[in-house]
Amino acid sequence: MADPSSYRPRPGEIPDSPGVYRFRDEHRRVIYVGKAKSLRQRLANYFQDLANLHPRTRTMVTTAASVEWTVVSTEVEALQLEYSWIKEYDPRFNVKYRDDKSYPYLAVTMNEEFPRVQVMRGQKKKGVRYFGPYGHAWAIRDTVDLLLRVFPVRTCSAGVFKNAARTGRPCLLGYIGKCSAPCVGRIDPDDHWDLADEFCDFMAGRTGTYLRRLERQMAEAAEDMEYERAARLRDDIGALKKAMEKSAVVLADATDADLIAVAEDELEAAVQIFHVRGGRVRGQRGWVTDKVEEITTGALVEHALQQLYGEERGDAVPKEVLVPALPDPVDPVQEWLTERRGSGVSLRIPQRGDKKALMETVQRNAQQALVLHKTKRASDLTTRSRALEEIAEALGLDSAPLRIECYDISHLQGDDVVASMVVFEDGLARKSEYRRFQIKGFAGQDDVRSMHEVITRRFRRYLAEKEKTGEWAEGEEPTDGDRHTGSGAAAGDGPVLADGPALIEAPALKDDDGRPKRFAYPPQLVVVDGGQPQVAAAQRALDELGIDDIAVCGLAKRLEEVWLPGEDDPVVLPRTSEGLYLLQRVRDEAHRFAITYQRAKRAKRFRSSPLDDVPGLGETRKQALIKHFGSVKKLRSATIDQICEVPGIGRKTAETVAVALARATPAAPAVNTATGEIMDDDDGAPETTADAPGEPVSAGTPDERRGQER
Repeated sequence: MADPSSYRPRPGEIPDSPGVYRFRDEHRRVIYVGKAKSLRQRLANYFQDLANLHPRTRTMVTTAASVEWTVVSTEVEALQLEYSWIKEYDPRFNVKYRDDKSYPYLAVTMNEEFPRVQVMRGQKKKGVRYFGPYGHAWAIRDTVDLLLRVFPVRTCSAGVFKNAARTGRPCLLGYIGKCSAPCVGRIDPDDHWDLADEFCDFMAGRTGTYLRRLERQMAEAAEDMEYERAARLRDDIGALKKAMEKSAVVLADATDADLIAVAEDELEAAVQIFHVRGGRVRGQRGWVTDKVEEITTGALVEHALQQLYGEERGDAVPKEVLVPALPDPVDPVQEWLTERRGSGVSLRIPQRGDKKALMETVQRNAQQALVLHKTKRASDLTTRSRALEEIAEALGLDSAPLRIECYDISHLQGDDVVASMVVFEDGLARKSEYRRFQIKGFAGQDDVRSMHEVITRRFRRYLAEKEKTGEWAEGEEPTDGDRHTGSGAAAGDGPVLADGPALIEAPALKDDDGRPKRFAYPPQLVVVDGGQPQVAAAQRALDELGIDDIAVCGLAKRLEEVWLPGEDDPVVLPRTSEGLYLLQRVRDEAHRFAITYQRAKRAKRFRSSPLDDVPGLGETRKQALIKHFGSVKKLRSATIDQICEVPGIGRKTAETVAVALARATPAAPAVNTATGEIMDDDDGAPETTADAPGEPVSAGTPDERRGQER
């Protein structure tokens, strides 16, 4: 625990002007970002008697080891910079709204030649128009199904669209009149784009124009005795009205507004937002946050506005935003909203009438969300805290391990050896910190050497980052054993250690600005999947690097025993222990992540191979060839006699393989999108980790996995 007076700036150092400040911990990790109209007055509040501070503010200032600030010209610039830094650093002590679900949007891809209507979640993309969010995806699909009668816009995927264009036959929706079938040329791109634009106008609330136009066309058709067309238009009008009934009118027609309500107690706050477009509630969403410092309702509203509109532009920011309390000061926030919309935005508290009544409804929703959240989370918070305390007590740690890293090795009968590193902070998975490793050169199933190499590489990078950014504490200058030169300094060099083959890892994120990235934060506890040998290998790797402040343990699968370095007997935790359950979750997640990567590599190795074109060569003999030579590249350079040495390969088959490989054109080398380097499974270049960590493990077949994969 740090003493705030040890890093308190000297009097007169802090400027009396607007700016943004950052608190960093001993590892230079940003733990809090804030803004101030006067940096001098705001920062002075943090360096008063600890007894006068809010409990969580006290925890923040005692966790921090330094404070720095950036001066800006106006409060609007401070607001923008604060939002950017919070998004970049993800500080643990800042107000962070946890969305209570991933809300679906109705999206229209206006950036395509033939716009497509679909359900989308996640980050918004440029050139796509979004409507919502909605509470459920089925609500979107019901609405779209009704509107396709009137606006037969494309809804199919790219694959279905291309297949229909190739065969010249539209899908079912094209045959029943719910798609204009641009895939087969029934409508040209411009007309289809106009149709999608009309769909967007209707969803944006401009409904009266289309209803009146359809009613006029229906009357004209009836007058001309075109009764079938009139009946079809009547059904279209009914479909539009039914779609409109799904969202009740709550405000005057053409009103575009967002209503934000906050329910809070001393520790947490819940935020609810209603999106009103064209006088109708088009979507609803909610967030929950921990109050990490003493904060007003107006400040919570300001953070909610940043979260809601930080990535939005234009019409996504409504003309009117109704809130329960105004930020202090309100002018910079209102100016920031106006800048994002491109025109005036009214930020105010509703006082009377329909808007006040609707705000009361939103407030009730916020209160219910807070109660529901506390019901769900109370036991979770208590359980996680108890689990960490049990682990600390069982392993003899001085404090609860707030950051745990777990490592696992995976391979298929000694081939495609890979490793995983997963991270749990405060008992919860932090998937953005996951890493995966590719290990080359180990023959057979040598998990112990693989584990030693993985731990060595991970913490060698930690020491390199620590030395690079100058994060050594007083009296902790690196020894000769800590300094690393040559290939060990960078992920992309394909290092070869003195006592073993190369271990390839993905490159770290760019750190040109000196900010420490993924490998810069040490854990309090390292967990390895295995027993005494794996634990001893991990501890030996740390000892060789001179690291003595990180605890190590292993969790063996057979009896779920916890092994410590140098101990002949395991630590046996009760089966009902929350600490054991947390260790099992960490271990299982590392195993899942490792085996997912191992399967992906295996599938990639056998996908689109030149051996697929060799007649009479089945999967078993293809795998035997690859296993014997290591890669298609080496197989291509082998002689016929060398190919005949592979069990099950006769001379005639060897000649066929050699001819097929000679005719095959070598594939262009893959390029690492993160570094621009060429990747080849034989040259030791790094592999990218652009794949999202934590993707579901493919099921595979039981025979494929049983007794073969680790």
